[in-house]
Amino acid sequence: MNLFGKKKIKILAPVDGRAVPIAETPDKVFSEKVLGDGVTMLPENGEIVAPVAGTVATIANTRHAVCIEGDEGAEVLIHLGIDTVKLGGKGFTCLVKAGEHVRAGQKLMDMDLDFIRGRGYNTASPCILTNPNQVKKLTFRTGDAEAGKTAVMEYEK
Repeated sequence: MNLFGKKKIKILAPVDGRAVPIAETPDKVFSEKVLGDGVTMLPENGEIVAPVAGTVATIANTRHAVCIEGDEGAEVLIHLGIDTVKLGGKGFTCLVKAGEHVRAGQKLMDMDLDFIRGRGYNTASPCILTNPNQVKKLTFRTGDAEAGKTAVMEYEK
């Protein structure tokens, strides 16, 4: 809480790497903010963690994306790579189930970066707040980020 009673909520990096502005994502659906606003992670490893505490709402059948409904109201989509839906689930291992409650920083998935890059796919991974109209004063942090520790987005509730 700050002086005026507004609570600042953090959305953590879902993977170790560098956070870049969403506008730099090599996919117009993300760069033009069709699904919401956020950052794109350029992953250094394939360990994907929950950016917020909440309930796993959806896991794509192809395991390339997961949505979490945060306890504080944030709806967060983590999209692993660009066009990786075409891999049909190969290169991804999911460690959670839809409906499961997770804590911020809890490991959700493994993404085999070498496999994915070896098939010609970009591993840039958008982390999107899909309900930005429900929050106030959304801010972003770019640069090096540690999964489950570095806040890449922050908003007021």
